[in-house]
Amino acid sequence: MTRLRSLMAEGRSLDGRLAGVVDLIARSFVADVCSIYLRLENGDFELVATEGLKQEAIKRTRLARNEGLIGLVSQQARPQNIQDAPHHPRFSYRPETGEDPFTSFLGVPILRFGRVIGVLAVQNVVRRVYDEEDVETLQTIAMVLAEVVTTESKSGSEELADVAVRPNRPQELIGRSLSDGLAMGAVHLHDPVVAPAQFFAKDIGHEEERLKTALEQLRSFVDSMMVQHVSPLGGESRDILETYRMLAYDPSWAARLLDAVSSGLSAEAAVDRARREHRARLENATDSYLRDRLHDLEDLDNRLLRLLAGHEGSVASPDLDGKILVARRLGPADLLEYRNAGLRAIVLEDESTTSHAVIVARALGLPLVGGVDRIMAVVENGDDAIVDGDTGHVHIRPESDLVAVYRDRLLMRSQRLAEFAAIRDLKAVTQDGVHIELMMNAGLSIDVDNLDASGAEGIGLFRTEFQFLVSETLPTRMEQQEFYGRVFETAGDRPVLFRTLDLGGDKLMHGARSTGEENPALGWRSLRLALDKKGLFRRQLRALCRAADGKTLSVMFPLVTTLDEYRAAKEMLEQEFERAKRRGESYPSDLQVGAMIETPAFALSFHELKGEIDFLSIGTNDLHQYFFAVDRDNRMLSDRYPILNKTFLLFLKDICARANACNVPVSICGEAAGNPLMALVFSLLGFRRLSMPVSGVGPVKRAIRRVNLSQIGLKFEAILEKQTSDMEKDLLNLLQEYVQV
Repeated sequence: MTRLRSLMAEGRSLDGRLAGVVDLIARSFVADVCSIYLRLENGDFELVATEGLKQEAIKRTRLARNEGLIGLVSQQARPQNIQDAPHHPRFSYRPETGEDPFTSFLGVPILRFGRVIGVLAVQNVVRRVYDEEDVETLQTIAMVLAEVVTTESKSGSEELADVAVRPNRPQELIGRSLSDGLAMGAVHLHDPVVAPAQFFAKDIGHEEERLKTALEQLRSFVDSMMVQHVSPLGGESRDILETYRMLAYDPSWAARLLDAVSSGLSAEAAVDRARREHRARLENATDSYLRDRLHDLEDLDNRLLRLLAGHEGSVASPDLDGKILVARRLGPADLLEYRNAGLRAIVLEDESTTSHAVIVARALGLPLVGGVDRIMAVVENGDDAIVDGDTGHVHIRPESDLVAVYRDRLLMRSQRLAEFAAIRDLKAVTQDGVHIELMMNAGLSIDVDNLDASGAEGIGLFRTEFQFLVSETLPTRMEQQEFYGRVFETAGDRPVLFRTLDLGGDKLMHGARSTGEENPALGWRSLRLALDKKGLFRRQLRALCRAADGKTLSVMFPLVTTLDEYRAAKEMLEQEFERAKRRGESYPSDLQVGAMIETPAFALSFHELKGEIDFLSIGTNDLHQYFFAVDRDNRMLSDRYPILNKTFLLFLKDICARANACNVPVSICGEAAGNPLMALVFSLLGFRRLSMPVSGVGPVKRAIRRVNLSQIGLKFEAILEKQTSDMEKDLLNLLQEYVQV
C-alpha cells in the first residue's frame, strides 16, 4: 500500500500512473494480467491501462455495459472470482487484446457513491483460486483508484474527457407529482455521505480502537431506540427495530470492517468501502425485502461514518436557502427538521414512504415529486435541478434553453400569486351572487399560521393524527390539549372542523408495528381502530373538549361505514363533553358532530341519521377509490378513473341532494377541491362549501368570482345527461368557454 500511495502521488500523467499501478498489481499478485476499465458516458467500458494484454488495445477495446466478464462485474457490482473464464457463459473474446491463454479471472468494481465507474481485473494463465485476502486487497486498491480518478476528473483532466466519473449530462426523470409548484436550484442530498478524511491508517492499532468505539456508540444508540420507542398500538415494536439491531450487531459486518482496517485502511475508509458495496448492490436489487435490508445497512454505514467524523446528530443543515432536497426516503419528522432551512422543493426516490411527507411539504408550500426512480444514482450535491411539481418532471443539470423556459414559467407563476393576493380578503362569490365557502385543510401548526394569508374562511379539515405521526412518543392528553388550544387561538372566530385520529393503513405512528394486512386501505384503520382502542380515542376526545374552552367544538369522524359506528363514536364524545361539565372543567360552548363520507355504504345510509348529525364532509380521495375499487396510488390505474366521471359525479349530486333534504350541510374535502375546474363542477353539483390544500384557495377563489353558475347550469345538466365517453373533455370545454381559470 505504501508503494501504491507514492505511485499515485507522482507528478506524471494519469495514464502513466495507471500504467504503473497495473504493473505494480501484476507483480504483487503474481498475475499474468492486470487491467483497468473505466465507464464512458454512453455506458460502455474502455480499457485504459493493462499489464499483460497487448498495449495497442488500450483506448481501443470497448465492451458494452453488460458485455463479458467486465460487464458482469459492473452489473452485479460485486467481485467475480472465476477459475475457468473462457468457458464462462458471459465471457466475451476480443482478439485485439491477446487474452487467449488466460484462464483465471478476478474482477472487482471501482465504485463511487454506489455507482460503478470502472472495473479492476487480474488474470492468470493457469487455473488459480484467488483467496479472500486477494479479493480484499484488490477492492482496497479499487477504492483508491476511484478517489484518484475522481480527483483528476474534477481538475478537468483531458485523459478523462469521455469517462463517466460523475454524472454530467442533462437528464430528465419522471416521478409522481405529490405537491404542486415549480422550483429551480442546486441539489442538497439528505443524509449525505461523510467522505473519509484519509484512506490509509497511520497507526493500525489506533484505527482499530476508533472503529470499535464507534461501533459501540452505534449499538448503544440502537439499543436506546429499542427501549424508548414503544408502540401505543401494539406493545414494543420488534419488527423493524429488531432487524435493524440485528444488523448493527452482525459479527460478520464488524469483522469485515476490522479486517479492512488491519489491511491498512483508516476506519472511515473501511466503512466507506462497505457503504459503497451496499449501495451498489441496492441499485441492482429487485427483491423488496433485500432492498429494505440494504437500506438499513447503508443507514448504519452512514451513521458509523458520522460517528467517526465526530458530528452525529441532525442531518439537516440550518442554511439551505434556495436548495432542492433530494432523498431516497423521508419521514415527516425528518422533513420538519428542514422547515426553516429555506428549501425550494423536494424530490424522493422511494414513493411508498412519501404519504406523510406530502402533507408536510404542502404545509411548507414546497413542490414535491416522489417515485423518481434511481435519482440518487444520477445526482450529486451541487447539481443544478428543476423540479416541476405540476407534471412530476425533474430535470437534472438542465441545458440553458430549458432553464430559460422554466424561468418564464416561474415569472408567470409569481404574477398569478400576486393576483391571488389581491383578492385574498374577498369572499368567493360568483357573478350571480352565489357564495361558495372556501376552507383550507390543515394538520400542523405551520398550516394554521398560514390561515390569515391563505384567504380561507376557516379550516374545513384539521388532521389530528399528524401530531402522532411526527412524535417519537405518544402525545399525552395535556400535549394534545395544548396543541388544539393553539389552533383555536390562532383561528379566532373562524370555524375549525377537527377530524379525529385517522391512523392505520399507511399512517403508522413512530415505533408502531404493522398489522401485516394484505390490503391495509380496507383494513383496521381510522374510526375502526379508534373504536377498538378506546383509551387512545377517549384521551383525544377529552383533549378536544378541554381545549375548546367556551368555543364551538366541531368534530367529525373519518371512514364511517355503518350508522352504529357513528353513533358509538358520538356517544363517547358526548360522554366526554358531559364529564367536563360535571367536573367543572373547561368545555365547549356548543358541540357540533359530523362525519366524513368516504365509503359508499355510509354515502347511501347517512340520511337515516337525520336529527343525529350536524354536518357531513365528503372525502374525495377515499370515496373515489372505494367507489371505483381502485388503489389511488397505483400508477397503472391512477389516470383510468377520473373524478370527472359521469357515474361518480351523479353519485356526488345524489349525496348533495339527500343531505339538503335532511337539512344537513355537506362539503367537499380533498385535493380535488383545490383544482379550479373541479371546484366549479362541485359548485354546479350544488355544493356550497369546499375544503382544500392551502395552495388551492387563491386559484379556486379567482375562478369562482369569474363564473355565473346560472348562465351555464342548463348546459352542465345536459352534459351530465348525455351518453358520452368524453364527458370530462366536454365539461372542461364548457367551463373554459365561460371562465378563464
